[in-house]
Amino acid sequence: MRWRSATPIPASGAGCSGRLMMSLWANFYIFGGWAKMAVNPVDTKVRRSRTPQPGRPEVLGWDAVGVVEALGPAVEGFAVGDRVYYAGVINRPGSNAELQLVDHRIAARAPRSLSDAEAAALPLTAITAWELLFDRLGVAEDGGDGGSLLVIGAAGGVGSILVQLARQLTRLRIIGTASRPETRAWVEALGAHAVVDHSQPLRAQLVAVGVPEVGYVASLTHTDEHWAAIVDVAAPQGRIGLIDDPASPLDVTLLKRKALSLHWEMMFTRPVFGTADVAEQGRLLARVATLVDEGRLRSTVGEQLSPINAANLRRAHERVESGRMRGKLVLSGF
Repeated sequence: MRWRSATPIPASGAGCSGRLMMSLWANFYIFGGWAKMAVNPVDTKVRRSRTPQPGRPEVLGWDAVGVVEALGPAVEGFAVGDRVYYAGVINRPGSNAELQLVDHRIAARAPRSLSDAEAAALPLTAITAWELLFDRLGVAEDGGDGGSLLVIGAAGGVGSILVQLARQLTRLRIIGTASRPETRAWVEALGAHAVVDHSQPLRAQLVAVGVPEVGYVASLTHTDEHWAAIVDVAAPQGRIGLIDDPASPLDVTLLKRKALSLHWEMMFTRPVFGTADVAEQGRLLARVATLVDEGRLRSTVGEQLSPINAANLRRAHERVESGRMRGKLVLSGF
């Protein structure tokens, strides 16, 4: 599980020229036994679907905290020794390694008030939740007064930070879904105004908590199973956002009668396509770090494994694939 360079770690800027250092990629290196990383559903999806190229092993992992060891010449805003956190990008080697090359525009200094493990739980899900809430669903910060947000799968990694962001930065009434006593308690503690059970009919439960219809829906898991109920409880001209990969096609014609809109969030889109606003990811991670250090957001780590080795990575993948996670799972220590 450990990849080691065949040559010494380069000094700042050395070995970073050429293709990797064109305007698209301005990189810095992160190396060492300090590594902390989280496991996400995307890790398991890539493991199941991507075949490594001959002689080139695939490195999974899209959540990490580390220390900057060297800087490319185009890097701005960072110095050697900075403690940073980031998710990375899916078309480059991931963080299940001791050394990683990362675009500085999609990283930020880690929250000072969190341990490495606590901070490693945040980047991918924080980016996903932020982009889904503010960029895809179009909720304005400090907006949403009188509106409501239904978060399906609120106890998972993305849901755990989405509920907090919505509670802290908007005026929406937040209804999360959870089906077990421990996950209901978790979602309530994160700031949801009400919690309903997604394994039971949604409309009656929403009526019971005084929200018969919702203007925004964030469907984070098993969207195909909940699709009819989502359309049923969505308010006319409402917005539906999702992040998962439905196992069966969604009938989008059901949206027409209510003029509902559908928005898909993929947090790797900006760095994969090199969009003009790719640096928004670094900026939002910096904002999240500030909110954490102000005590307005908390880490979503729910479980930890150590050390980082093949056996524990297998265990982590099994836990994530069980569909019964609360918050995030973090691995630490090589």
